[in-house]
Amino acid sequence: MQIVMHQTHQIIGDFDKIYTEIETHLRDSKKGELHLYPELYFTGYPLQDLVLQRTFIERYLAFFDKVNELFESSKDNGAMFLFGGLHYQFDDSNLPIKIRNVIWKGISGQKLEDVYTKQLLPNYDIFDEEKYYEPGKEANVITFESKNIGLLICEDMWFSSSHDEDPITRLQDYISEKSIELDLIVNLSASPFFLGKEAKRIQRASLIGHKFGCPFFYLNMVAFEDEIIFDGGSFVTNGDEVIAQGNLFRADLLKVELPESKPAKTISEKAEIVENTWESLFKPSLDLTQRPPVLPQLSDEDCQTILEAIQLSVQDYIRKTGFKKFTIALSGGIDSALVVAILSLIKTQEQELEAIYMPGFYSRGISYDLSAQLCQNVGIKLTTLPIKFFHSSIKNSFKDNFGEDLEGLSDENIQSRLRGALLFARSNQTNSIVFNTSNKSEIAVGYSTMYGDSVGALSILGDLYKSEVFQLANYINKKWKGIIPEEIITRPPSAELREDQEDQQSLPPYERLDAILEGLLSYRLSLKELHDLGLDQNEIEKTYDLYNKSEYKRRQFCPIIKLKAKSFGFGYRVPITKSFK
Repeated sequence: MQIVMHQTHQIIGDFDKIYTEIETHLRDSKKGELHLYPELYFTGYPLQDLVLQRTFIERYLAFFDKVNELFESSKDNGAMFLFGGLHYQFDDSNLPIKIRNVIWKGISGQKLEDVYTKQLLPNYDIFDEEKYYEPGKEANVITFESKNIGLLICEDMWFSSSHDEDPITRLQDYISEKSIELDLIVNLSASPFFLGKEAKRIQRASLIGHKFGCPFFYLNMVAFEDEIIFDGGSFVTNGDEVIAQGNLFRADLLKVELPESKPAKTISEKAEIVENTWESLFKPSLDLTQRPPVLPQLSDEDCQTILEAIQLSVQDYIRKTGFKKFTIALSGGIDSALVVAILSLIKTQEQELEAIYMPGFYSRGISYDLSAQLCQNVGIKLTTLPIKFFHSSIKNSFKDNFGEDLEGLSDENIQSRLRGALLFARSNQTNSIVFNTSNKSEIAVGYSTMYGDSVGALSILGDLYKSEVFQLANYINKKWKGIIPEEIITRPPSAELREDQEDQQSLPPYERLDAILEGLLSYRLSLKELHDLGLDQNEIEKTYDLYNKSEYKRRQFCPIIKLKAKSFGFGYRVPITKSFK
């Protein structure tokens, strides 16, 4: 039996394209082929409230009827198809009362059959599936070509104390009661990416395969949806061996002959307790061997994976929104320089990248020189658009009308907002997309100006701490022969909004700031626990105060490409207004 794994890359609700794919695959399929498609392949994922909207439901049902008719009217060719899709149940008013995330079985000459319902509905971090779906309560095994196939959908493969049910145990009980021996297990997934997750999936799949003594077929989708990356990386394990693996971050097709099963083996209780995605979010990644702890260094492999993840995200966002021009505010600092470098490396020939340098009264000459050198290195145009005269005019108008000087933080912020306004004026004029250049450290402590340097349609660096920004820049320079001028990396970070300003006048050094932030965000450590790790009490309290006060800014921030297990955005929801300190 040959298993054909369709690692698809699609757009949510693109029913015409999905139907055409199915029609083509059905026509070209052969006897003895088992075709697999990802979780919710029929619709795309995640759907959120779209799944409840009448227009979407009507279009989905019309599409489903069309696919059903396709299979019913086709001559049996001996292939089987397993699709991820939705199953709706309606009340007397034709409103959905139950929605299930299911596997549909397709065989030529027959109607589509609902053969399995997802049992574990993740309800943490970026997930809120309990809001929409009804969980399944039963295991199931289907037969094809005299082979017994165990079925799972995504989260169902993960053992966790946070779930009341364990689909793996339920599947074991099912095959034991019916005296069935599994020949393979299939998991149809829409599993979001974060650094390190690929190895975690393989480890868990191998463990399950050992328990049942059969190969494990894991199929994942590819896409970037708003903030979430689906990285593909589909694979097949047989015992401890990975016998096939799909590409990361792009569509792929795997054709695998069903191997002879490895014998089941007993798994120790310690190995059995494998964390699921929820618990792994808070697994420490701080280097606790140092006092105080620091973030671990990104490896070259990590940096390359990050670049590939960003490339998929940017290109998918552009493909789905229709932009072909990119506009970036370049300051001479590391963050904007890194964004320009990344975009220059990942853009296609038909896409245009434009950088705009907007000097003010406090901008240093070296900032222009370094910006110009960077643009020369990557082969793009740099336009200079000074804000000095706009700034002077606003200060004069402010004093004339309010009778007082515009100064201090107000004067600093107006410079940033002027740049944001000019950036979007250019964006409107050229129909270009503006990419944000803030990093995770700045977003965490509110070190950005609303409607100023926080503007943009998409944040490329928003899930990378400042210390990681430097590491990624160094990796790019090592691989692409120093395209970022070295002085951009080595000069002290500054917003250049007042005389001789440097970031570390307002913030702790980034290596310590980032460790505190990671402790607060990912591990939910208390201030006392942070201090016990060797971090400075004053820096902890100052950082926490800034972090706690900045939610109103984060709530209005643009979508952030999610690269880590715990990120700002979908998966981070706390009240803006709160009284505790």
